[in-house]
Order: sequence, then structure tokens, then C-alpha cells
Amino acid sequence: MVYNFKVFKKCSPNGKVTIYMGKRDFVDHVSGVEPIDGIVVLDDEYIRDHRKVFGQIVCSFRYGREEDEVMGLNFQKELYLASEQVYPQPEKSNKEQTKLQERLLKKLGPNAFPFTFNISPNAPSSITLQQGENDQGEPCGVSYFVKIFAGESETDRTHRRSTVSLGIRKIQYAPTKPGQQPCTVVRKDFMLSPGELELEVTLDKQLYLHDERIGVNLCIRNNSNKVVKKIKAMIQQGVDVVLFQNGSYRNTVASLETSEGCPIQPGSSLQKVMYLTPLLSSNKQKRGIALDGEIKRQDQCLASTTLLAQPDQRDAFGIIVSYAVKVKLFLGALGGEVSAELPFVLMHPKPGSKAKVLYHADSQADVETFRQDTIDQQQSVDFD
Repeated sequence: MVYNFKVFKKCSPNGKVTIYMGKRDFVDHVSGVEPIDGIVVLDDEYIRDHRKVFGQIVCSFRYGREEDEVMGLNFQKELYLASEQVYPQPEKSNKEQTKLQERLLKKLGPNAFPFTFNISPNAPSSITLQQGENDQGEPCGVSYFVKIFAGESETDRTHRRSTVSLGIRKIQYAPTKPGQQPCTVVRKDFMLSPGELELEVTLDKQLYLHDERIGVNLCIRNNSNKVVKKIKAMIQQGVDVVLFQNGSYRNTVASLETSEGCPIQPGSSLQKVMYLTPLLSSNKQKRGIALDGEIKRQDQCLASTTLLAQPDQRDAFGIIVSYAVKVKLFLGALGGEVSAELPFVLMHPKPGSKAKVLYHADSQADVETFRQDTIDQQQSVDFD
């Protein structure tokens, strides 16, 4: 009985610096972020010449279109969240090695060196803003990458041929404890009307998973002299680009409009359930939709809700995503409308921690090799 796992590998253009990582998604548990670890393998020439090699975790925040960068303008900031010397390693380095690091060190030989970085839980999550149909260049959003380079110091200007960068993501998964069931009641009175129009909206639960159908429960009690002619339910994605004072906006990612059960005459009531499913496939052409951070050759989906330990602990270079159900009752040209809103949480479930078990091979790792930001080949490495 052995375990099958994947290892990501990428080499520098000169082939003298190689990085190995067991995963590219690192989970933010709100209270802390998983350590970012891996292995660096150096060429014999770098070992012989005692070349210094450094590692960094870089957060790249693009807040403007690349095609608008003219006359020296730059709409991208790079934040260095962690930095340390990988080789030669400090003598008093007491960092514990993961099992994957131990196996890789044993397999890759004396030119392999481990690294581990820790970043703040307040660092922003990986998010990409969807581009328009005719937009070109790098999309706006927050992205992360591990950077390993040879140089004289951590602040040395890196040389492209001796630098390797591998993209990673900082992600959040759905909490294990469910929140309270969302419910709201809105009452509206009208001039020259003896009663009120009452709209009650309830969701089955607070936490929904991506691709899950959301049932919006409506209870309308019309004690006014107005007539409800139409009902509309929407799921809205809220995007807050913290850097800008007026950087908040909303996108409708799913909607349903119906006249079934209408008109609701004075003195009558209606109970109804409307089902909505927010999907990226229905919003492919909308500019500004927030998506989960992009890693090449992986399917994208709508961004998950951003969980914060404290509402005021928001990184200035982050993007905050939220979701809400909004219901509108249309009362005609003179009656206006009545609306109610309910926030909810949309996230991915936490994946199982058990590795896939094989019975036909020794311990085996599938290695995905990257060159110039593309995957060139996949191979297997056997561990004794």
C-alpha cells in the first residue's frame, strides 16, 4: 500500500536553479495561513562557486489595465511578504521539514535544499477580475508566486536567466460550523393606504457551495391597497477594491423574473420558492466579475466569499468579495417597488486530506514540469 502524490517542478532559463513544490494552493484558515514549503536544487557550478540563492513570496496586485500603461504609468504593485536566504543556509536553522521535503531531499541528493515561508493571515486572497471581450494584457487582481534567484543580496536586481518563479494561490475553504439561517422582513406603507405591504425572504442556510442551487423562500402579505404585478430575484456579487475610496461595485450573477402568482391583490398573500444558481458559464462576457485566482490549465469559477477575522482588518491591496440575494416586488409605474436583501456565503468545500492509495507501485510522485509558464511534460519519480 503506497501513496500517489503530485510534485510541481520548474527550472530557471539557464537550467541551474530548479524548484519543487508539493502543492500550489495554500489555505488561509483566517487565524493563520499554511506554511509555503518546497525544495530548491542547484547546479554543481553554483555549489562550487558558493553562489548565494534567495527565496521570496511575492504578492502582485494589478489595479489597472495593462494597455492603459502609457508615459511611465504603472498600475501594478509587487509586495514582498517573505524573504530569506536558501543557500548557503544559516547554521542555526531549526525549521521542521515536511514528509514530502524529507523524501525529495533523499531522492534529489546533496544539491537539494528545503525552504519554508510564512505569510500573514491578513494578506489578501488570490482573486482575478474577469476581462472584457476585447481587453488584452494581464487581468486585474491579486496573484502570488514563489521566486527563487541567485544574487548577492535579497534586494539585488534579479537576472532572468538565474531566476525561477512559480505561481501559487492563497485560498479559503468553507467553515465547518454553519451560521444562522438568513431571514429578513421588509414592510412598506404608502400614502393614502390603510395597511402595509410585507415581504419576508428566507434562505435554507447561510453557507452554499459553488454550483449549488439556492432556494429563495418568499412570503408576501399584501395588506395595502397596491397590487404586486411582478417578482424578481437576483444573486449579486459585491466586489470591494480596498485601494480605492469608491472601488465598490456589484454584479448580478444570476436572476429570475416571474409573474407566476401575480397580480397579488389587496388583502391577499403568496408563498413561493425561487431557485437560482450562480455560475461563471452564465457570466462569461461580463467585465469585472470576481473569479478565483487563476493558475494555468485549471478551470476557473466565481470567486468565493472573503472571510475576515475582523471587518476592519482589510489589506489595502486586497479585493473583498461578498454575495447577497436581492428580491424586488414591482407595483407598477405609480406604486414603485419593494426590495429586500439577504447576505450569504458562497465557498468551496474543504477537500479530503486522505491521499489516493495505489496497489501496483512503490511510493510514486507525478511531476509536472513547467517552463516559461507552460507545462511541458509530466513524469513519474519513484521513492524507495
